[in-house]
Amino acid sequence: MNPSRAGRDGESQAAAYLEASGLKIIARNVRSQIGEVDLVALDGEIIVFIEVKTWSVYTFDSLSHGMNSKKQRRIIETAKYFLSVHREYNSMAVRFDVIFISPVTGAPMAASEKFTHLKAAFMECV
Repeated sequence: MNPSRAGRDGESQAAAYLEASGLKIIARNVRSQIGEVDLVALDGEIIVFIEVKTWSVYTFDSLSHGMNSKKQRRIIETAKYFLSVHREYNSMAVRFDVIFISPVTGAPMAASEKFTHLKAAFMECV
């Protein structure tokens, strides 16, 4: 599977996982001039901007590589753009999550084994 397709499939799987966990997806693939946010969701009174990473191997070293300060800044600036357009969410608390998805080969895995959901993976005042 090519990386683009794997990424799209991963985002769809992450959206289903989040909705099953009680979050409400309100936007996908939000783009600004600076960057992109894969998913935007509501978790009660919190608006959550979510980066989805679909990698064959996940380690905490992967986190520092995949979510470096430059990538975080792009997500934060895109979140600010989203909030400037969708002012109805401006009074909500903001959280930045990362979901790592390990591709499944062979036997099915439980969702907890397949998804690593890092809530509040990084922070910023927006």
